[in-house]
Amino acid sequence: MKTTKIIYWITTSLVFLMEGVLPALTSQTEMAKEGIRHLHYPAYFGNALVVFKVLGSLALIIPFVPKRIKEWAYGGFAFDFIFASISLFAVDGVNFQSFFPLIFLAILAASYSCYHKLNAVNALAAA
Repeated sequence: MKTTKIIYWITTSLVFLMEGVLPALTSQTEMAKEGIRHLHYPAYFGNALVVFKVLGSLALIIPFVPKRIKEWAYGGFAFDFIFASISLFAVDGVNFQSFFPLIFLAILAASYSCYHKLNAVNALAAA
């Protein structure tokens, strides 16, 4: 159980840092704006992404957020990673950068799996 908790907090912290903290700090840089333009998205789409990424990452990292909200956050990030990869494949073709979101999808999947294992153990302990 200790290993599951460690894996959960490491993977969830990585998602929090890469999807919450980093976009919040860098979303208005010229490089971030160019990334949105490069994928042929309108400028406002980048701002909307940042807002939802920060809210979703906070939902994942704060322990007392309701389970249903966490499920929506996990789902939102899964869609984000999948569609980011599809967008990169469509614009840039097959290269490492196009697979990078799928690496984070695997990290998110590990966090999600550990989250449910911890919830099952907590439910058994409460019963």
